[in-house]
Amino acid sequence: MLQQHLSKLCLVGVLLIPTLLPAQDATNTRSRSMDEMWGERVVKLRAENANRGQLFDEGNYAMFIHWGLYSQLANKVDGKTYYGIGEWIMNKNMAGIPKDRYKELAGTFNPIDFDADEIAGIAKDAGMKYIVITAKHHDGFAMYHSKACDFNIVDATPWNKDPMKELARACRDAGLGFGFYYSHNQDWTFPGGGGGPGKDENGNRATFDDYFKKKCLPQVREITTEYGPIEIVWFDTPGKMPKEYVEQLVEVVHENQPHAMVSGRAGHGLGDYQTLGDMEVPRHNIDGMWESVDTTNDSWAYAWYDEYWKSPREILKRLLACVGRGGTYMLNVGPRGDGTIPERAVKTLRMSGEWIRRYPQVVYAADASPWQHALPWGDVTGRDNTLYLCVFDWPASGKLHLPNLKTEIKSASLLHGPKSDAIESSKQGDHAVFTLPPRAPEKLVSVIEVKLAGAPVVDPTWAIDPSVETMLLAEFADVSNAKKEEKRWMEKFGEWKGVVHAFDWDTDGKASWTLDVLQPGDYNVELTYSGEGRLVWEVSVEGGETIRNQQNSSHNYQLFPIGWINFPSAGRYTIDVRCLEGELETASLKSIHFAPAY
Repeated sequence: MLQQHLSKLCLVGVLLIPTLLPAQDATNTRSRSMDEMWGERVVKLRAENANRGQLFDEGNYAMFIHWGLYSQLANKVDGKTYYGIGEWIMNKNMAGIPKDRYKELAGTFNPIDFDADEIAGIAKDAGMKYIVITAKHHDGFAMYHSKACDFNIVDATPWNKDPMKELARACRDAGLGFGFYYSHNQDWTFPGGGGGPGKDENGNRATFDDYFKKKCLPQVREITTEYGPIEIVWFDTPGKMPKEYVEQLVEVVHENQPHAMVSGRAGHGLGDYQTLGDMEVPRHNIDGMWESVDTTNDSWAYAWYDEYWKSPREILKRLLACVGRGGTYMLNVGPRGDGTIPERAVKTLRMSGEWIRRYPQVVYAADASPWQHALPWGDVTGRDNTLYLCVFDWPASGKLHLPNLKTEIKSASLLHGPKSDAIESSKQGDHAVFTLPPRAPEKLVSVIEVKLAGAPVVDPTWAIDPSVETMLLAEFADVSNAKKEEKRWMEKFGEWKGVVHAFDWDTDGKASWTLDVLQPGDYNVELTYSGEGRLVWEVSVEGGETIRNQQNSSHNYQLFPIGWINFPSAGRYTIDVRCLEGELETASLKSIHFAPAY
């Protein structure tokens, strides 16, 4: 996988491939410490020892850190709490803090509890392979000792230290890669910067060129020359920044840090990889090198009220979804103003990291799922001729169904960290069935290792699972006489949500899915949709049964029952969904759900 991606970047070199423990060594390793075992299973790379992009592509998991002056405000200004992403607190869309008043905050910024070794240790315990931290966000404050502007953490604060020096060193000591976030277009406090003042201190008109030459370009030179080997320079929000400026920045990064990657948000297609939207975890496989950026709660920077933490199970679900779709997952933490990471974030990261320690082969240097999407009970990653079935929803029936696998199965084992137990598998046509014990061996995610006779050959057609609920997203439907597209919105300021929905229905509009039914019988059908008033929906099997129901709608995609539908035999079917009555112009379909009726 890495060789294919790096060939697109015109790179050459010998790749360091993670080495898995041979099965016969499992007994001998049980007495070893987990750190020793983990070290054998996955090669630990420092940034200076890795080929360009190797930690990104093989590590698959990283820590993002948003930390700055805004962190000490914690979303509260003059006693009022502003709900949303904390790093935008200065902006007019949130508290609207004037530039001069905001700059005064630096005089009280004193993060005496910042501990670079502790932060690197948290990332390592979480199973992350590198750290990317905000060198300068949109507020213009440099979190390192910049010579290009005195609005920085050394010259403008009583703390008078450069935390980036310490963190870069701590990452090297821990065997982690290190990188910088840099807001290259927006700068709300420097004259000429995007969203910044239009005049300098002398009242003269300031242009973007002034900002770029006096601050942006010099600072990018600083962060790429003064902190050792860098894994990534993560530019953000290019806006309407002219291409020639971005080209200069990318040239500086590649000249000073030949092994460093440039994020896709540099703009104008000049990044080395694609970055998805904030908090976006894809539902289908994506080609090429890409990353999803997410956060442990709702805000990127620390917000005092935000205690909506992702559980260890949710972190693993989103991580494995990204790896299973062929990408990398970078998960953010927002330290407090004093430099400490909230305890609940640390706990959930370490708990999910303990699982990764037991199953590193599932995450690191893993291939995307040949099914190209999640399966009803979980997700799949793999490597070469081996599949790793990551089971989130353990089937009560004791039977786990793997549809449309055409390659011969050589063996199947239920993994318990370094130990494994052989389990029975059989094929019903192209569909594999595994016989499982009544209880899941893992509290978070259980793993079944499936060894194949060759590379996996799969028909990615969706299948209705006879044991657990199956959700088919509108994203995977063929839509006629209606529209299908992505819709994104903010719940709170900067907290992005999104859905690919079917909408704008004509009276004969429909969304259709081709699917396989593995076991005949009655299935309960529900729809997730939004709209206004009472809507009438119809679900039909082409050449078979039709059901219809009226339900009141909601604005926020709730699940509504439609009824039972029968599939008389196993096989391939086409399912159609129509919105027939009510305020059709408001009807927005997200998904259809099937669950065994008995």
